[in-house]
Amino acid sequence: MQKLTYEVRFVTPAFLGGADQSAQWRTPPFKALLRQWWRVVHGPKVNYNVNSLRRDEVLMFGSASDDTGAASGKSKVLLRLSQWKEGGMKTWQGCGTVFHQEVGQGGRDVGADLYLGYGPLSFERGQGTVLGTVRDTGVQRTAIEPETEKAELTIVVPDELEEEIRLAMQLSAWFGTLGSRSRNGWGALQIIPKTSTPAIPELTRPALNGLTRNLGQCFDLDWPHAIGSDEKGPLVWRTAPKASWREVMKELAKIKIAFRTSGFPFPNGNPDGRFNDRHLLAYPVTNHKVTLWLDEYGKDTKRLANQVRFKVVKEYDDGYQGVIVHLPCALPGDLASKPGSLPNKQKQLDIWKKVHGFLDVFSNGLSRL
Repeated sequence: MQKLTYEVRFVTPAFLGGADQSAQWRTPPFKALLRQWWRVVHGPKVNYNVNSLRRDEVLMFGSASDDTGAASGKSKVLLRLSQWKEGGMKTWQGCGTVFHQEVGQGGRDVGADLYLGYGPLSFERGQGTVLGTVRDTGVQRTAIEPETEKAELTIVVPDELEEEIRLAMQLSAWFGTLGSRSRNGWGALQIIPKTSTPAIPELTRPALNGLTRNLGQCFDLDWPHAIGSDEKGPLVWRTAPKASWREVMKELAKIKIAFRTSGFPFPNGNPDGRFNDRHLLAYPVTNHKVTLWLDEYGKDTKRLANQVRFKVVKEYDDGYQGVIVHLPCALPGDLASKPGSLPNKQKQLDIWKKVHGFLDVFSNGLSRL
């Protein structure tokens, strides 16, 4: 057996916790993150065959028996977190405002952190952005404090599986986030190897060799299985260095607002409920329902997670930088199978290429890896 040991902390506040929504360090989210990036590492070895991947994942991470009669299995990968304490962040300091052209008449400034973290964060008149309350209980939310709170994560794994787990942790260090609104950059992990655990290399194009997949091929599957790549290279971008994580989050908010509103405006407010290109980026969209995706009671229950993920990293010279990565995949089958004018594979590819083109030319120091 091999033992890998890492110091883990968050670069941005983490809305990570149990069922009561109070912030808490917990092992299960770390294991879920490890499995997520392990699929990216292991996928090419089974030619992205989902049945083969599921089989190998069960053998590696174990499973509980269910109604299908499948046998239970013990995980070969053991995780231990040095502490399961509650997060200590109980008050909120904002990240500043950004202009949103679709809010109000003619646009207005909105809180950058509220835009990226609505739900865990809310707006209070006279106070601005604050930590929100749990909808069902009214309990005040908390968060895990960035940088000051830390824990030690130990992973024990059989010798023959160590390389894949180490690569999955490497991807988690480059792109990993945990908790609510984590795809928008909250809960950005900093992972530092300890003792004899191999160092994590710098994120570079050569370091991503074997971990990316051609953009067009990515749309053959409807689940995030690889970092996309096109003729310009991996679909990874970096912001210019900033002095604080708050400045980076503000910049990421500007970028997200820009490519969604400038690149994909809704025609006349989309009053007829038809599918619009922006719906492919993430769904639901406030005040812009897709009629074909409503359930039999007319409720908007479908969810389409954002494929473009944000991360904030802390450099060793105490500078901060934003990282944007795209794990492309097709529209899920339960949405794509709906009758009507929904995008086919080529249309989906064209929409995402438009997003990539926008990011390639966005100013303010954003650049492709």
